[in-house]
Amino acid sequence: MSVAERVPFPGIVLPLSALIGAVAVWWALTVALAIPPFLLPSPAAVAARLVGNPDLYLTNAVETLRKILVGGAAGIAVGFSLALLVWAVPLLKRAIYPYLVAARVLPKIAVAPIFLIYFGVGFETAILFVALIVFFPVVVGTAAGLDRTPESHLDLLRSVDAGAVQTFLHVRLPHALPDVFAGVKQSVTLAVVGAVVAEWILSNDGLGSLILVASENVQVDVMLAALTVLLCVGLCLYGGVALCYRAVAWD
Repeated sequence: MSVAERVPFPGIVLPLSALIGAVAVWWALTVALAIPPFLLPSPAAVAARLVGNPDLYLTNAVETLRKILVGGAAGIAVGFSLALLVWAVPLLKRAIYPYLVAARVLPKIAVAPIFLIYFGVGFETAILFVALIVFFPVVVGTAAGLDRTPESHLDLLRSVDAGAVQTFLHVRLPHALPDVFAGVKQSVTLAVVGAVVAEWILSNDGLGSLILVASENVQVDVMLAALTVLLCVGLCLYGGVALCYRAVAWD
């Protein structure tokens, strides 16, 4: 039995231990090297920022979370719908699927200035940008998952004259779930990045905007405090998707 297998609740204990170790190294470096706070504040200084003005970080976290949830939900819904359409119409798949795959390598941040010209600054523009970033992993993952249904399962359903809807709901969709949720997990992390980029360019509120303003005023402790909150938001969202997958896969 390996060391990791002897640890109780390794999925929680090991990452938490790594986090504690990283914070301890951070604190030791600031003390041992006497790093000025304006270059690298200690973990205690960042924690003091969070505790001293919780409303500032909570308010901006809510704004960022709104963009992630609304934009993410819209991107996932459109991506899943288009994946079904592409999978159901082979001609459409051959026509546009290569472009969908190729578009994944396009740096989406390059699109933000175009959105700024056409739609201006605001919540709706940020939502559109987040939805665009979330869209591609879902559509590619879902379409690929639907194509991986074992032929033996399909042959079995054909032998009992199962309809197309029954085949889709009871065989194709369950087999595609790992790929669908892999795309959703990737989309969630990208949604956090997209929301921050949108708040830099297309919006004036949220944690991304707070980080930008703090950088202009060389407030590194504020930046790190906002990043800490952003990390917690991202971890909670990723954990939520993982729990949803476990629940669905269990069913």
